[in-house]
Amino acid sequence: MGRKSLVLLIVAAFVMSLGLGVAMSLADDAKGPETRTLNADGKKPAVFPHREHQEREKCGTCHHKDVDGKRTPIGDDGVGAAACDTCHNADFANEKLRKWKDIGHGLCKACHTKKKADGAPTKCGACHPKKKK
Repeated sequence: MGRKSLVLLIVAAFVMSLGLGVAMSLADDAKGPETRTLNADGKKPAVFPHREHQEREKCGTCHHKDVDGKRTPIGDDGVGAAACDTCHNADFANEKLRKWKDIGHGLCKACHTKKKADGAPTKCGACHPKKKK
């Protein structure tokens, strides 16, 4: 193999590894944040291990919309998933689902209670860690 071929091979390998790194980075970004703090400004914020949940559930389990009165999953293909408060806010039609506490206790707590036998934490402090002083 000549010197020119060796240099071209090295450059090609470098470019391919760079492309692979970028692709992996974009794939990680599509997964969303590793953790998210819900109700960060409230009295008892909840730390949500987003990536951990992605390993167990489809995105549409949490990311959903109301279509003709039915809760319809969105985002299972990585497209269209939005944060809860994109819809669940002061303008949300159902007054009982406008606040983080109501959303979290309605969806998260209910799911954890249902999956308690599988090891889902059910104590308040598991999601609402005490603030360090």
